[in-house]
Amino acid sequence: MSGAPTARVDKLLGSMGYGSRSEIARLGKVGGIVLDGVDLKDVSKRIAITPDLATRMEIDGRPLDPPPGLVIMLNKPLGMTCSHKEDGALVYEVLPERWRRRDPAISTIGRLDKQTSGLLLLTDDGDLLHRVISPKRHVAKVYRATLARPLVGTEGDLFAAGGLVLEGEAKPLAPAALEVLSETEARLTVTEGRYHMVRRMFAAVGNHVEALHRERVGGLSLPDDLAPGTWRLLTGAETESLFV
Repeated sequence: MSGAPTARVDKLLGSMGYGSRSEIARLGKVGGIVLDGVDLKDVSKRIAITPDLATRMEIDGRPLDPPPGLVIMLNKPLGMTCSHKEDGALVYEVLPERWRRRDPAISTIGRLDKQTSGLLLLTDDGDLLHRVISPKRHVAKVYRATLARPLVGTEGDLFAAGGLVLEGEAKPLAPAALEVLSETEARLTVTEGRYHMVRRMFAAVGNHVEALHRERVGGLSLPDDLAPGTWRLLTGAETESLFV
């Protein structure tokens, strides 16, 4: 592919967690690296990092892992933490073990707290990560909240006005859209990513969020067939739909 970035085979595979350069060199010598059906013994060779590389290269008889620039959609279950180091179950543990050694590392695009479930995105593309979370992009996030007490009917106007100030902060929130689903359930669309924002918004109007689930980011919705704790890679078109 014209214009695609290139890298030495040993450096590329090392950054993808396949081992040290010496280990990759030994693998190449014994025919363990195949590109376009041909043994690639010289691991100092530079190759183009194209989206189809995973279909053209095999490592030890298995397809190459997705090359750098991957984007993962995870249906985050309750009880998992968006961290590399905290105690307890971590979202990264659902990924293949080798993927946890990639450099640059795979990181979450924003965070969902331990008691929030739903659509979580992960990537090793730092530019994409910052595009999604940048306040200038106004990428919408849609949450379904189950509340401890019935809605009183004034919350939607208050959230939409864009003047709500959360406790401990000075800057008002941007306007947010509230869709009432039942007396104690609502769908909230926000364009910011402040700490525990949705929970704090409902706390500010005297309510408590008992359950919180993220359904959508930008134009990308969590599919019904993606079970909690499972993930899949996004296509380029799906990734771009985040900015629709």
